[in-house]
Parts: sequence; C-alpha cells; structure tokens
Amino acid sequence: MDDQERKQFATFEKHGEFLELLHLFLTNDRKSEPESDEEGDNASRTLQKLTMLLNEYHEQSYLLDPYLENLVTPVAERMRHYARLYALNEQFPNYLSSKFARIADLLYAYINFRGYKTIVRFFPHEISDLTIALDCMLKLSDGHTEWPLRYVMLIWLYLICMIPFDLSQFDELGQTGRTASRLEDLAKSHLGKAGLERDGASLLLSRLYVRKDASSRFSAYLSWTLDQLDSGDNVILSIGALQSICQVAKDGPADVVQSLLSILTSISSAIDRNSKLQINTHVRKFKCKLLARVGMRLLAPRWRTITRGSNTIDRRILELNELGKLLIPPSETDLDTETDEDQDIPSEVENILEQLLECLQDKDTVVRWSASKGVARIAERLPATFVEQVLETVMNLFSIHSAAVASLYDLPSIAESTWHGACLACAEMARRGLVSHNQLPELLDWLSKALYFDLRKGSHSIGSNVRDATAYALWSLARTQAVDALAPHAEGLAHHLVIVSLFDREVHVRRAASATFQEFVGRTALFPAGIDVLRKTDFYAVSVRRNAFLSAAPQVAEHQEYRTALIEHLMNVSIRHWDEAMRELASLSLHGIIVTDFKSLFRISIEKAVRLLDSVDKQDLHGALLALTEIARASETHSAGCEERDLRKNEIFAELARVQDTLLFGHHNDIVLAAALRFIKQTLTLNTTSTPRWRTIIEAGLKHRNPDVQEAAAEAMGRVSYLQDCTQDIKRLITELASAPPIIQQSLGRFLGALRYDANPVCLEYVFDTLLDYVTPMKGFTIEARRTCYQAIGNIVSTVAPCLEKRISSSRFQSLIRALLAGLEDYTNDQRGDVGSWIRIICIGGLSTVMGLLLTSSAIAPDLAEYLPPVLYKAAIAGILKQGLERLNNVRQVAGERFIALLKLPLPSCPQPDRWKLPGSDLFKELLVSEETLGNWGDSSLFFPKAVRFLEIEDFRRDVLAGIIMSIGSKTDSTHRPMTTSLVAYIETLPVTADHSEAFGAVTFVECLTRYADENVKNNNIIVPVFQTFTALLESDVVQRLSQHPVGLQSLQSMFDIVVKNISRIKSISRVQESMKIVVNFLTVEPLSKQCASSLKPFLLHHIPRIRMDTAEYFYLKLQSIDSIESDLSDEVESIVLETEWMSNDQQSIEDACERIVGLLIKSLA
Repeated sequence: MDDQERKQFATFEKHGEFLELLHLFLTNDRKSEPESDEEGDNASRTLQKLTMLLNEYHEQSYLLDPYLENLVTPVAERMRHYARLYALNEQFPNYLSSKFARIADLLYAYINFRGYKTIVRFFPHEISDLTIALDCMLKLSDGHTEWPLRYVMLIWLYLICMIPFDLSQFDELGQTGRTASRLEDLAKSHLGKAGLERDGASLLLSRLYVRKDASSRFSAYLSWTLDQLDSGDNVILSIGALQSICQVAKDGPADVVQSLLSILTSISSAIDRNSKLQINTHVRKFKCKLLARVGMRLLAPRWRTITRGSNTIDRRILELNELGKLLIPPSETDLDTETDEDQDIPSEVENILEQLLECLQDKDTVVRWSASKGVARIAERLPATFVEQVLETVMNLFSIHSAAVASLYDLPSIAESTWHGACLACAEMARRGLVSHNQLPELLDWLSKALYFDLRKGSHSIGSNVRDATAYALWSLARTQAVDALAPHAEGLAHHLVIVSLFDREVHVRRAASATFQEFVGRTALFPAGIDVLRKTDFYAVSVRRNAFLSAAPQVAEHQEYRTALIEHLMNVSIRHWDEAMRELASLSLHGIIVTDFKSLFRISIEKAVRLLDSVDKQDLHGALLALTEIARASETHSAGCEERDLRKNEIFAELARVQDTLLFGHHNDIVLAAALRFIKQTLTLNTTSTPRWRTIIEAGLKHRNPDVQEAAAEAMGRVSYLQDCTQDIKRLITELASAPPIIQQSLGRFLGALRYDANPVCLEYVFDTLLDYVTPMKGFTIEARRTCYQAIGNIVSTVAPCLEKRISSSRFQSLIRALLAGLEDYTNDQRGDVGSWIRIICIGGLSTVMGLLLTSSAIAPDLAEYLPPVLYKAAIAGILKQGLERLNNVRQVAGERFIALLKLPLPSCPQPDRWKLPGSDLFKELLVSEETLGNWGDSSLFFPKAVRFLEIEDFRRDVLAGIIMSIGSKTDSTHRPMTTSLVAYIETLPVTADHSEAFGAVTFVECLTRYADENVKNNNIIVPVFQTFTALLESDVVQRLSQHPVGLQSLQSMFDIVVKNISRIKSISRVQESMKIVVNFLTVEPLSKQCASSLKPFLLHHIPRIRMDTAEYFYLKLQSIDSIESDLSDEVESIVLETEWMSNDQQSIEDACERIVGLLIKSLA
C-alpha cells in the first residue's frame, strides 16, 4: 500500500487503550496534593498519547460517536470542578492551573476531532453553571492562560445560554440586565482575537441575541458593529462581529431580522465602502452569508416537487423558530389556492440577489462558494417564474467573457472566477431541483463547454476548479432531473464525461467526472454500455493519469459509441495540450485506441495529425509528430505484410517535408527536434526516397546540446545503421563529435552505443578503439561524455552478443571488461559531489549484463575461458561487491541488485564450470537471499551488520575491506555510524588469531588494514579513511587484546610506524588530525605507550595552530582513560594542557609546555 494511503477502520479498535489512558489521566488529575515536575510531565505525555489516538481516527471520526458520552462527560465534569474552584477562590494554585489547562486541552482535542456541535452536547448545562462559567471566564487572564482554555469556556457558555430561563433571574437586586451585559461584554472582548476564541465569542453572542430576553440588545450591537466597520481599524474584530450577526440571521426569529433590515443592509454597504475590509476574504465571505440569510428571512417557505431519476418526491422548505420547533406546514387547501403570483417579493430581495451574483465572480473560491449557496437558497423560496430569471442571469455569466473570442481556450484568465462561480451556482440550483425542462438544454450546453475549461497562464494552467464544479453541477442534474428530460442529451453527456474522466490532467477532475458518470448510469440508465464503461473508468482506474490514458482509454475505445469521441478529443485537445507530458501520454493513448480498429481509424488519425504539421505553434507540431510516430508504430503490427507496412510508413514519412526548418532547427527547438528524430526512427524504411533532409536532421540532433535530443538522434542513427552500411558516416561523425564542445561530446557514446553493427561490422574495431581511448580521464573528456562511452561498451556487447565470436576477439573482449573494471575506480569529484558515481553505476550494470550473457548462454562464447577467464570474472565480482559496501546509497543499491542477480545464475555449460563458482557463495546466500535483505542494500542500518561478514571470504577480502573503509570515511552520518558500529561489533566477536588457515581473526583484520594502508600511503583519499577505521577500533578498545599477542603487537607497531612517518612534512590537515587521534589512543596500549608519548611532540608543536589545539583537546579527553598514569601526574598534565594557549604565537611557551607534558608522560609510563 502507498505510504499516503490511510488505514480504513470499521470500529473504534483502540477503545480499550483509550479508556485506560483516559482513566490514568483523570486519576492523576483528581489527586488533591500538588504534583511534582515528573508527574506533570507524565500527565502531559498521557495527554499527548490521547491526542495521537484521536488523530488516527480523524478521517473517520464518526466511529467514535457511540463512545463519546463516556469519553467526554467525565472530562467535562472535571472542567466544571476547576471552573467552580477558579470562580470561588481569589488565589488559584499554579498546579491547579496546569491541571485546568490540560483538561481544556483534552476537551479542545475532542472538539477539533469531532466538531463543537457534537461535543458540546456532553457538557454540563445546569442553571447554576451559568454563574460558575461566567465568573471563571471573567477571571481568566489572557496573559496567564492558554487559548484552548478560553475557547472551551466560551463554548461552554454558548451551551449554557440555551437554558430556558430569563437571565434576569441571575441578576442582583437593583442591577437588572447585569448578567446579560456581562455575557455581552465578555464575548465582545474576545471578538478581536485572531484565534479560535473569536469563533467561541461569536457563537456566544449569537446565542445570547436569539434569546427573547436579550434580543432587544441586538439592535445596539448592530449599531456598534456598523461603527467598527466604518472605522475599519480592526479587521479581526470586524470578522468576529460579522460571524455572530450571520449566526443570528440564521437562528434568530424572522420578525427580528426583518425589523432590522435597514441596518443589516447598511452593514453590507459599509463593507463595500471600506477598501481595507473589502480586500479581506473572510469579510467578503461573511458579507455573502449575511446577505443570503437576510434574503431567506424575507421570504416564506415553499413547497417544491423534485424528480430524482424515475421517482418524484415533495420537498418542503421548513423553518425553525427560536425554540427549535417546526412551523406548522400549510394545509392542502392553502397549497391549492396559493399561486406564484399571490406572493409579494420584497424589493430588497432583488438587491440582495444582485450583490450575490456579483460575488459569484469574486477572486476567492470560498466567497464564490458561499454566494452560490446563497443564490440557490433564496431562489428555492421564489416563485417558479423568478427562479427561471435567476438561473438565466447565472447562465449569462458564462457569456460575459466569451462573446468576443473564437474558442473556449482564448478566454482571458479573469474568466476563471466567473465561470467557476456560475458553475457552482448552477450546481446548487440543480441540486435543489430548480432547473426547469425548458432551460435544461441551454444549461447543458454551457456545462459541456465548462468541462473543458483550461486556460494557459504562464508556465501552468488554470481552470481545474471550473471543471470540478461542472462535474458537481452535472452530478446534481442526474439526481434531480427527469429521465425523459435528460434522454435527448444522454449520448453527448456520456461522451463528455468519459473524455474528462480519462483525459483530464488533474486527478480530482477525473475522479469527479467518473463519479458523475456513475450517478447518471445508476439513476437514468441512459448512457450507452454504461455499466461496462463505468467498470473501466471507476474511481481507482482514473486515479493514476498514466493508467487512465494507457489502460482505461483503450478499454473504453472497445465500445464503438465512444471511439470516435475519444479520437476527436485526443487529436484536437490532448495532442495540442500545453503540458509536454500530456502530449506524450496522448500519443501513447492514441496508439492504444487505434489498434482497436486500425483499418477505420488509421486514415482518420493521419488526416487530423497532418493538419497540425502546418501550424507554427511548437506545441501543435510536437503533438502531431508524436501522434504520427505512434500511428506508424501501430502499422507495424496491423499491416498485412512487410510491403503494406513499408507503404504506410513511407506515406507517413513523406509528411515530414511539411515541417518548416525554422521550427526544427530554430531556438528552443528541443522537443520538436527530438520528436522529429523519433518520427524518423519509427518511419524510416529501405524504400524511403522522399524527404532527403532526414540525414541533416539526424546530424543536427547528434550535435545538439540537449541530452534528450542527442538520445533521440542516436536511436534514429541506430535505425539507419540497421538498414544500410554507414561505415563512412560513422567514422566521420566520430571525428566531428570527438572534437566538438564538451556538452556535445556526450553524444559520441550515445551514438556509438545505439548503432547496429550487423550491417557495419568493418567499423566495430575502430569504434572499440575510440571508446577505450576516450574513457580514460587523461583524454580530457568530461564526466558526462565518459559516462556515455562506458554505457556504449555494454550496449555494443549486448547488441553483438548473438555473433560474439565473429565480431569480437577474446583479447578485445577482455580489454572491454578491464575498461569497465577501471570505471569502478572512478571517484571524480567536483562542485556537484561524487560525479564519478555516475560512471561506477554504469560500469556495474555493464559488467553484470555482459557477464550474465556469457554465463547463461554457451552458444555466445563456446570457449568461455578465453573470453571471461575465472580470474577476470572474480575480479569483476570483487569490484561490484566493493561498490555494494561503499558510502552512496544509490550505488550500493544498484550493486546489490546486480550482485544478487549474478549470485542466482547457474554455473555455465562448459568444461570445469566450478572455476566460475563464486567463492563464499553459501555465505552470500545465507546472508543476502532473504526477504529483508534482498532489495535493501541501500538501507545501511539493515545491510551493514551482515555485510561486514564478507570479510570472511579471503578472495574478496581486500575489496570488501576497501568498501568498508570508504563507508567509514563518509561524511554522511547515516553511512558512517552504522558501518562503524557494525564493524566494531563484528571484530569484537572474532578470536585474536585464526585457528586454521581459512579462519578469520582480529590479527588478520589488522594485518589486512595495515597492508592496505601501506599500499596507499601516498593517497590521502584512501589513507585518511583507513586511519578513521583504525581510530574507531582503538576508541572502542577492540584492539587492546592484540597487544598481548606477539603477532598482534607487531601489526599494531606496523600501523603506528605508518601513522607517525614524516608527520611534519604532511600537508593534509585531515590526515594529520587522524594520525594524531591514533597516536593519542595508542597511549592506552602499554607496550607502545612510551613511543606514543614521544610521538606527541610533532602534533603539539605543529605549525598550524588548529592542529595544536585539536591535539590538546583530544589528549585531555583521553587522559582520563589512561590507567598507567599516576593520578598526581595526571592532574599536573591536565593543568598544563588547560593553562597553555595552544592557539597563540608564543612558540617558546608552547615548546616548554610540550616538553613538560611529554616528560611527565614518559616518567609516569616508565
């Protein structure tokens, strides 16, 4: 399963675990004594675990609904307990404040998880709670409490305000209205907060103002809000005030809203006047909500008849009064006598609708979405004639920007907002059954166009939200329109929805179109082959773009009803798409569709593609060339014979003459030229006589600076070399490309590797000489050029493998293998890092491919020992194995995959096949051929503990050791640390000496390490990692036991001699530092400690101050672990080290301190 796929739950599986944690949390919370810091930390961790458990179910929060009462109620009771204590006590202890905050945090986690409307039902709401919550909230200080606590308390007050008792009962004598005023002032004080406190305060105010005993305050609040909006100084406060007013307009009595209509409309006007407010998205959104809700309260509820599929139902718009009871519905007599004309529509409704229609064109989606719902909700309460006018006005929005343009794709980018808002409004009206049958054809016509709304804007496109909203609108029509009304449009809709679900660029649009298609199939059964097509274009089939184009589309094309529509869209839209990846996928999809009915679609497709070749637009030209290439590819398998195939290819090839030279060879022509080259490769035949400039195109591609164009040109030249002898052209191009600029030299290897040498055997030796010459760094080729040359070696050998003995001699073959082996040692570095790894990866692949061919087929090289001697084979295996242990994850992964593939090969069918059996193959299979290690060579923590055991195989020991050393020397901690840990742990398990000749001991390892260091003593790139490896062994005390063995002591002495040799003449700072660490660590090895003491001088007196300081610091840290030094002398040495200014230029004082330190060490060690 993909990492991003979330687990789907069926139940609250962790209910028991959650209850245990909650019980622990509440038990600790109920303790009366002050909690320690540790207890507080434990409580916070428990809270964190509870929150994490909730987050696991965040996508399916409804699963917890049956358990919420038991989970929320005890926590809410604790909140009431702390609120009571907080309200009654002047001094609230700090530890109780912490507990109170944690309880609020948990309640907020519940609210965040399931929503306040669900959670607040489980809060306590007794009459006495009002005073407790209000007093507590008034005492809470913003500076001393966390915002979750304030938010939860405001939500609690919002619930308590629902009590059906007059608030004056809570007032003290002579202070009538004081409780309501305190609530109002409290909420107002939090309206200006940018956090969730503002939402809580808005809810509290709205609940307060819908009460009968406090509704008289709403007028004053509106006036206060109007003043705030006119000043425009505090946008956050304005948002909070508007949020509360919108809630009152929704929940409050209709007569109250109607009586305050003038001031409510003034608020909307105030927002329009204030530019500071007008630019805020939330302000504009709440303005839309306010207008819509006011408009709804001005209109009476109505009955509607909605047709859903073949069923007709009555939909009654009912209204809730302030007590939450349903209004009495009209009687049947009233419904019969009341007509559309009997209802008077207030003039204010028209003004509100005008403003909402303007908001449909807003730049922000949330505003358009709110406006669309407002328009639909108001229209739902209007007479049918007015509803048609509203829908007509909404549909007119489509034509605002499209009246003066030739096609949909020529619309200005500003049209996106307008079309999106119009689609949303149409969708909301359709969902409510407000689209009449006579308006349905026009609406479907506009929606069919909106399904393809895609406008280029810079390097991307806009319009996916329009297409998504259009799918929603059509989905709504499928649910509410009669089958008879949809039947005339069913075939066109089916084509449009299938096309969008298969060929849209965005996954959410494809899924939306698929869901709409499903809705039509399920409710109307009008679409041709609906069930079968739906199975091929379901949610999962269209989720991956490549699968939708290359798998689902050809399957749908099997149905003749959809085939022509798919071809039309591909050729008119997808092939011409602005996105190059879409054009490439479209061409491949075209191939899959054509083969379903090649005879009838071949000619149609060519005609449509050829028309695009005359275009001056590079996108059209690129798409046409790709399409013609795929049509030619389809003709290979669907022609009656070779003659018919070649005739078709020649016909297609002749169309290349229509392409202008300026478009092929002009500036920024990369994709067009590459497409033309692939076109040539696919259509070129032996009988090609037209378009003589194809050779010019190929050579231009070979000398192009773009690697993709070079690759395409090389493939085209490979096709030419298959058809005719190109020996002279090959030699000429080798000379020209070799002397070209570095970026074009890369083309040489691509070109030579793509050639077919069956028709050009004469030039093969010349090609090999060229490649072997240019892969050497001394020739001056760039790393990229050498990489392509190495790749060409493997490609050529694979190409000529069927006739290897005729084409390549055994000596030449061995020279090629040795060249690839040399490539494994390429560690070139530049500002990009280890670019030599590019060559090493290519050489690993080349070696494994070539050796695999020879080992698995005796016919290729009957005399295997001549072509691949066992010694050379084992050297290649050792080189690959070394790369499998090195520092780069990607190199290790490739080496591991190739090594395991070679390990699984059977022995060759030749005399004495055991000569090619891998030494230690049983150990390799034991360690590597398992599920956890098989493909995880790149995972250092998993692979390295097993890899260090490769040292047990003597034939590969040197190369394995070299790979281990390179990984330990890596600057990447994820490589260095696991390898160091694995090696040290492994060496600790080894005996000091081997019991027999084939065994492996610690002494053997140190001898190998010393020998490897001695061989590379002048190569700092190798010797420094060797020293780092030895330092890791010394720091872990692995080699302490070697000093007690004569052979082991001799090995340690040899390493010590290498470390201190000519130390004062070494210029590499990193080498000097690593040498210093070894010398200091050797102080703990008693037989060598006296020599080490004397050898400290070159480091403490080094001319580079940084080295002197590092030596002093490292020596000071290590001094504590040297048991052979007496404590009093150790203290004196420490004092000298700490008191000396090692970075100073006072050479005399440094020399004196050095002499004293060394003298004390020698004295103590003696």
